Amino acid sequence: MVLQKDFFDLPEGMIYLDGNSLGPLPKLAKTRVAAVMQDEWGTQLIKGWNVAGWMAQPSLIGDAIGRLLGASEGTVVLGDTLSIKVYQAISAGINMRPNRRIILSDSGNFPSDLYIAQGLLRSLGQNYELRIVDPEDVVTSIDETVAVVLLTEVDYRTGRLHDMIEITKRAHSVGSVMIWDLAHSAGAIPIDLEKSRCEFAVGCTYKYLNGGPGAPAFIYVRKDLSDEIDPILTGWLGHDKPFDFDLEYRPARGVERMRVGTPPVLQMAALSAALEIWEHINIFELRSKSIALQELFIQQVEARVPGLNLVSPRESANRGSQVSFSFENGYAVMQALIAQGVIGDFRAPNVMRFGFTPLFIDEADVIRAVDHLERIIKDQIWDDHKYLTRQRVT
Repeated sequence: MVLQKDFFDLPEGMIYLDGNSLGPLPKLAKTRVAAVMQDEWGTQLIKGWNVAGWMAQPSLIGDAIGRLLGASEGTVVLGDTLSIKVYQAISAGINMRPNRRIILSDSGNFPSDLYIAQGLLRSLGQNYELRIVDPEDVVTSIDETVAVVLLTEVDYRTGRLHDMIEITKRAHSVGSVMIWDLAHSAGAIPIDLEKSRCEFAVGCTYKYLNGGPGAPAFIYVRKDLSDEIDPILTGWLGHDKPFDFDLEYRPARGVERMRVGTPPVLQMAALSAALEIWEHINIFELRSKSIALQELFIQQVEARVPGLNLVSPRESANRGSQVSFSFENGYAVMQALIAQGVIGDFRAPNVMRFGFTPLFIDEADVIRAVDHLERIIKDQIWDDHKYLTRQRVT
């Protein structure tokens, strides 16, 4: 059984199709955070780093996430933001291939990953290049000149799913380092990092893992590399003995060297509560149910709602856990949907995104969502100033 609606604190009547952007609040997270605030921070204060084990949480939670990613124990650590982890992975990858100058990515990658790469390469100033190709051209563009391949497994806009095994194999065949961004994959689809043999993977925990807004990111380092990598961005807590307060950096053993800043204790408490649901979930069953919901949604929209164009791959095996449709006035339509309690989101220039997380979405929700969408389009309810005015967050 996949459906776990009772685990989440969702407003009555809301159809939440935006778990691909921000997961809903787990009920247990409220009590867990309150307990940490009262019983740990409140009564122990700074003793909590030792007595409550705060300092060890990035590794313990990292292992819990690793079990969802097909990663062995001691290869995933939690902390900082996804942008920080992308920077660490790219810089470490470049250092592993000092005679190469190209980072390869694709036009479907999340822009922040590309911004991080651009900034890093500007700082290096040694004729480095960020080469961006179309998603379908990635495999043929990986050659002996490429130092690092940086890809998001599931396209944030369309939901297109890259073949992790095939692309990583191609990268390794020409000696390139492989980095996967799992922001739209972790908690949504089966992943096997050990099988892929990729060097690095990164991801956030506030989407399908339901860790809450601003929840910390994670990074995976293949075990045989973890005592050798040099990530450039070296922080206090990535030091071998941070409380020796040495003035010179000495990297910690293994993936611990990828730690940078102070662990966010309250956010980790919320995330640890959210991760407990995965003790009862089979990711393959969840994936199968997600596909069924997506197929129902596509069939219903194409049969009942004129003018919308599917921009996600039609073949379900090539999609993550979201479906995207384009419409000229997609922003206004999405705002009208949100006003009716159907929550999706919009990505420029004209894409409406709908996420399908079987933990809290079922077939009845899909039908009701399309009912609202059909009425909004046919009656042009979207054509109203209050829906047409663009807000800061879309």
